[in-house]
Amino acid sequence: MMKVQRRVEGGSTWLPFARRRAVRFLVSLWVLVTAAFLMIHLIPGDPVRESLGLSAPPDVVASRRAALGLDDALPVQYWRYLTGLFRGDLGVSLTTNTPVSDLIGDRLPATVQLAVLAFLFVVVVAVPVGVGMAILTKGGRRRGGELAFTSSSVVLAAIPEFLLAVGLVSLLAVTLNLFPVAGNDAPGSWVLPVLALAIGPAAVLARIVRVELLSVLGNDFVRTARAKRLPARLVYLRHALPNAVTATLTLGGMLLASLVAGTVLVENVFAWPGLGSTIVSSIQQKDYPTVQGIVLVYGAGVLLVNLVVDVVLAVLDPRSTIREA
Repeated sequence: MMKVQRRVEGGSTWLPFARRRAVRFLVSLWVLVTAAFLMIHLIPGDPVRESLGLSAPPDVVASRRAALGLDDALPVQYWRYLTGLFRGDLGVSLTTNTPVSDLIGDRLPATVQLAVLAFLFVVVVAVPVGVGMAILTKGGRRRGGELAFTSSSVVLAAIPEFLLAVGLVSLLAVTLNLFPVAGNDAPGSWVLPVLALAIGPAAVLARIVRVELLSVLGNDFVRTARAKRLPARLVYLRHALPNAVTATLTLGGMLLASLVAGTVLVENVFAWPGLGSTIVSSIQQKDYPTVQGIVLVYGAGVLLVNLVVDVVLAVLDPRSTIREA
């Protein structure tokens, strides 16, 4: 047991932990890149023909296919795609004839800002609410409040983002005329998209914080802190809450990844100029290289978030590196 403790304190488990995480990340990234490449080849029909239209002359279609390298053998195209990714080349849009990387560079900031603001809203709202409900309902007290909190959080978490977005637009934008319906030009235009993305995850996270904190409050070290007559604020914030953060942080990382994916539908409801609205319009226009590039960016973002969460958890709880060894 002393050997294990010394390994944790000395940080000797970090190297194998980092190696495992790096290998897992690279393998997952390779699978994602390969799936994104095959996507354009597994879709029935000719993407060039569909993007140019059925009335396009055959010589124009053939010339376009040759220019994009779609007549080459599949392994050649795959190698060209991989080498292009290392240079930041995601291909060329079939509809605008502009580099996909430029399109993504123009639209990505709006999507990232929306997802980050929604995540901050989730954390700022869910953690205090979860802590407050744990304190109010500990020991089986206030059964009515516990039932109301649990029921309302389940209902809010079950509502799809796009349906919640439509409801917010109908009530707060159309009926009450409090916020803009679409776009991101005014500060108020951020409110409804952020709420549509964040309300469901905030309800989920608040429930997790409450359950984890109630579990921690029953431990011996919390009872010892109370026996020392420490102020309640110190008992909850210094002793109880840090020990409940592991599961909360894990779920928080998953929620951030889901928020990024949830922007696809929410952006289309609010005509948000981000990747979500771009990928939907690209699908409608049969612009498969753009769809391919955006899918790759979304997937890489989710993998990166998971990697960061794993590292942060290992920093906060070094025992996790031992358990995986």
